[in-house]
Amino acid sequence: MSHRIECFFDCSSPWTYLAFEYLQTRMAGLDVSIEWRPILVGGIFNTVNPSVYQSRETPVPLKAAYMRKDLADWARLVGIGIHFPPPVFPVNSVKAMRGAYLAIDRGCLVPYARAVFKSYWTELVDISQDAALADIATSVGFTREEFFDGIASASCKERLRQATEEVVARGGFGSPTLFLDGDDMYFGNDRIDLMRSRITL
Repeated sequence: MSHRIECFFDCSSPWTYLAFEYLQTRMAGLDVSIEWRPILVGGIFNTVNPSVYQSRETPVPLKAAYMRKDLADWARLVGIGIHFPPPVFPVNSVKAMRGAYLAIDRGCLVPYARAVFKSYWTELVDISQDAALADIATSVGFTREEFFDGIASASCKERLRQATEEVVARGGFGSPTLFLDGDDMYFGNDRIDLMRSRITL
């Protein structure tokens, strides 16, 4: 039986970087299609999950220390580099995520998103800056002009807005949010194996 996974994601989340790579690894060889759905996670937090901002302002020290360990453990498992927090955190990812729609249309979403994730989380580059985005865009085949013209277009902005609103309407509250075959929702990189078990068992 063929299955479909929708992955609503924002590159500004380290857990989403883990999910992006782990999802592809764990679904390899299965009859599963992955549909990448770029969103703006800040829009979700503003709408339904403002507690994220509160926890950043007044973190629980023991929980924060464990989170850093957890990130390091997962990064080791997945085989990627994550440095938390990066010098600019949180980061404005709106231009990068608009660019993901250009990458979808060009058929290069995976290399584009991987470059954004790696630039921010591994190389500690501020992905809100045009110079950083230009380097990423040209590395996957865009010219600087077509990339920046594209992300400034009304249609690109609207696609990002609609996807963000859609995931909230379907019950999502952060990134990554995944749906298996339409309405079976999973949240977070650590739920991917649960989703895989639904497919294989």
